[in-house]
Amino acid sequence: MVKMEALRDLCTALKFRNPQTYLQSGNVLFATPEKNLETIRKKIDAEFGRSFGFQPQIILRTTEELRDVIRRNPFAKRKGIEPNKLLVNFLARDPGEEVRSKVRAFKSEVEEIKVDGRELYIYFPNGMGRPKFSWAALDKILQTPATGRNWNSVTKMLVMAEKIEASECGD
Repeated sequence: MVKMEALRDLCTALKFRNPQTYLQSGNVLFATPEKNLETIRKKIDAEFGRSFGFQPQIILRTTEELRDVIRRNPFAKRKGIEPNKLLVNFLARDPGEEVRSKVRAFKSEVEEIKVDGRELYIYFPNGMGRPKFSWAALDKILQTPATGRNWNSVTKMLVMAEKIEASECGD
């Protein structure tokens, strides 16, 4: 486990501005003039390996992409959805339409699984503790690394990202 202070220090060393972490989640938000996410990912990946001696999968989203994740929530208009039971799995790369079709065909007796772009939305009506589907089977279909965050975390991280963005604009 990497301490959040160490993640912030790593981002500072990479000249990212205003790095902020969210809980002990592995999430770090920052500002950078670099627009190419692959360039940013490679910088973080290299420094992370040097600093901590292992290579996690680095998955990035811009503030606008987080806004879009929230806009595309397939459960947003449904009544009774509990935010702490909704998970967004952020995929490392776009899995392509063939894989998305296989995910749409993947059935769970309880959970609802929706895929859209580079995100997988999963609603766990009975909670996330004991899903009725096989994560291994779903991962085999996806064939791309992912990291999941519950809906409350996603919305809180967007608020943080927007504050960072606003501070960069001088607002």
